[in-house]
Amino acid sequence: MVYYYNYLNMQLPKVLESNAKVRFQDCDPFNHLNNAAYINYMINAREDQIDKFYNLDIFKLAKTQGISWVVGTNQIAYLKPALLMEKVIIDSQLIRYTENQLCVEIRMWNHDKTELKAVLWSAFVHFNLLQQKRWNHDQRLMELFQNVHEPVAANTFEERILQLKPQKV
Repeated sequence: MVYYYNYLNMQLPKVLESNAKVRFQDCDPFNHLNNAAYINYMINAREDQIDKFYNLDIFKLAKTQGISWVVGTNQIAYLKPALLMEKVIIDSQLIRYTENQLCVEIRMWNHDKTELKAVLWSAFVHFNLLQQKRWNHDQRLMELFQNVHEPVAANTFEERILQLKPQKV
């Protein structure tokens, strides 16, 4: 078994956070993080966060049990550019889940979280790699999701972006 916790009896953070630095090879000619690279930074951060905070290593899970998640859809809003060598904070949370899907919101901020750079909603489908088909989450994963689920007060991505954008006076 890759994960060992009784997740229902644990106090786990619902919003996970980590730091990153925008690297040269990921930038466009304007020294902005390339649009496609935002997704890599954000998904990589989420993978590291769930391993660190929830002891859930999705790569070990795939290797030992033949199950993992595949991306179903991504929706991203680019609000402010992330610049070459800028230190950013990436936070994430599970906003929805079902027996075989997850939806995660991931946000990229400047170093002191005063400027929101990008927001990503990524929907993941739980997948059995051995049988090549959608797969239901087991009881322990459902307990984890129940424990850390942090919904947002928006029904659509567009509505959520409007909530997060600073209002102009």
